[in-house]
Amino acid sequence: MVDVSSKDPSERIAAAKAIVKLDSQLIQMIQEGGIKKGDVISTAKLAGIMGAKQTCHIIPLCHQINLTSIDIDITFEDQEYAVITCTVKTKDRTGVEMEALTGASISCLALYDMVKSVKKNVVIQDLRLISKTGGKSDIK
Repeated sequence: MVDVSSKDPSERIAAAKAIVKLDSQLIQMIQEGGIKKGDVISTAKLAGIMGAKQTCHIIPLCHQINLTSIDIDITFEDQEYAVITCTVKTKDRTGVEMEALTGASISCLALYDMVKSVKKNVVIQDLRLISKTGGKSDIK
C-alpha cells in the first residue's frame, strides 16, 4: 500500500459514470414501480452508497478513507439507457477515484439484479472516471 502519511489532507472529489442498456418497456416499469423486487432506483442508489463506503474492503491495497459525501444520480436517456453517476468527496490524503468507480459499478449491479427476472438482455457498459479534483492532477 502506498504511504500517504507525508501528504497534507485536502478536499478531493471524484465522479464516475456507467451506463446500463435497458429498453423502453423496462424503463417504464422501473419508473412506474412495476418491478416485483421493489423500488429499483432507491435500491440501486443505496447499494452504490454502501459499495463506495466498502471500497477498501473490496479493492486490494486501497486506503480506508473518511468519505464526507456520496451522491448517486440515476437518469434515463433515449428510453434505452440508465445513466448512473457516483460523486464522492473527502478531505483526506488520497483520492476517491476508486470509491466513485466502485459506487457506480455497484449501483449498476443492483439495478441489474432488480430487473434480471423481467429482461435477460440488460447490459452494463462504459464504466469510467469522468472527473477528479484535488491531489496532484485534475481530470475534467
